[in-house]
Amino acid sequence: MKQLLIVISMFFCGMVSAQSKYDAAMARGLEQFKTAKTADDMSAASAFFERVADAEKDKWLPYYYAAYTNHLVGWMNPKADKDKVAEKSKDLIAKAEVIEHNNSEIFCLRQMVAIQQMTVDPMARWQTYGSEGTRALESTTKADPNNPRIYFLNGQTLMNTPEAFGGGKAVAKKLFEKSLELYKIFQPASPFHPNWGKEEAEKLLAQCQ
Repeated sequence: MKQLLIVISMFFCGMVSAQSKYDAAMARGLEQFKTAKTADDMSAASAFFERVADAEKDKWLPYYYAAYTNHLVGWMNPKADKDKVAEKSKDLIAKAEVIEHNNSEIFCLRQMVAIQQMTVDPMARWQTYGSEGTRALESTTKADPNNPRIYFLNGQTLMNTPEAFGGGKAVAKKLFEKSLELYKIFQPASPFHPNWGKEEAEKLLAQCQ
């Protein structure tokens, strides 16, 4: 009996140690992300999260942040090949989806990547990537209609869409307002879960006034 208790104790100690290691890695990655000032800094953060993800195997958040930070590189570096960046993001997203199915935050990322590819040539790509982004937002709404990032991303897209195609500031304003209402009650599941977008929504709402 004593030996059994020792084995059980060692097992739980090992679990706590592994969790602590993961928590420390995620905290380091998020700090790297928050302090990134250049595309190279953001690329380094993405590579770090990918290493964490490859080491953990059963955690979707490192792959999520690897994809998210990689996506941001495509905006921070004006010379970046956005299609190449997007394909890398999609690869990381797919790995996250293997671990975590039907996740609203991951669907949001898919929308962001689709819009990034669309901006390469909006007129030629709207039908393909615009539709892909719309489907991603429909999926994220079904997965969690109270995710404020849904309405922020939709507003961001429609704000830059001509009124003739259903966009414009008046349409976007309502979506940003909805997003900010949801941010008031939104609580991330952990310190590492996505909690971005509120400040951006406030800035874009101000531009719609």
